[in-house]
Amino acid sequence: MEQLGTVTIIGVGLIGGSIGMALRSERLAARVVGVGRNAEALRQAVDRGLIDEATTVPEEGVRSAEVVLVCTPVDRIPGDVCRAAAAAPGDALIMDAGSTKRKIVEAVEADPSGRDSFVGAHPIAGSERSGAANARAGLLRGRACVLTPTGRTPADLVRRARAFWANLGARVVEMSPGDHDEVLAYTSHLPHAVAAALALSVPAPWQSLAAGALRDGTRVAAADTDLWTAIFRDNRGPLLKALGSFQDRVAALKYAVMTDDADAIRDWWEQARKLRTLLEERQSPPGGMD
Repeated sequence: MEQLGTVTIIGVGLIGGSIGMALRSERLAARVVGVGRNAEALRQAVDRGLIDEATTVPEEGVRSAEVVLVCTPVDRIPGDVCRAAAAAPGDALIMDAGSTKRKIVEAVEADPSGRDSFVGAHPIAGSERSGAANARAGLLRGRACVLTPTGRTPADLVRRARAFWANLGARVVEMSPGDHDEVLAYTSHLPHAVAAALALSVPAPWQSLAAGALRDGTRVAAADTDLWTAIFRDNRGPLLKALGSFQDRVAALKYAVMTDDADAIRDWWEQARKLRTLLEERQSPPGGMD
């Protein structure tokens, strides 16, 4: 892939900052522009080498962009995409990095300013530690990035999107926006909800006696509150389905324990152990979060 011209990142946090750092360290773009609301945070991102320059005015940041990445919270993405599309060159590729897709894609495709330049994207990477201070260039290497084109997405945009993420070291997967949201409800959103519920279930005075299981099982509960509130609301239907499935599994264990059914407890655990072993074999590099 030949070097891109200007890549503009709207929202220079953990994901946006990591993408900017990777683009610069691998010389994949001639210039990386960061757009955000906090001028001081943007200055720090420049000082850390995440971006080349910054602005708090989106229209200025995207004016000469070849690629625009919108890495803002999911409830802001549609508006940010359409605003960028209205100001960017007509042949710019615009993508997002949101953890939900159906509502975002539907909103953008309903707006004439954004629908012909947008490819929905979700790099499945991250950490419970948010913000540009935790960005790192190799964050996406070996991770999956889901693209969610629809029947009206120009084929050339999809080709360019695939090449962009592949050059960052990601494994590119395509699926519909609805399928993405159903899958991620189980593989990402439910685990975050369960981690938070587990953290809420253990009284604070008892934490001094906690072993690694509690620490590891609640790690992602330390993630940003506003971010996950928006994700849970945006993917409400699939998440409710996933929560129902989880409740059924817990109820099965509760009944087996209540009836002192050793065989049922053993079978319940053995099924879980086998699935966890399979996950370990298939899993991308550890420590990630979406």
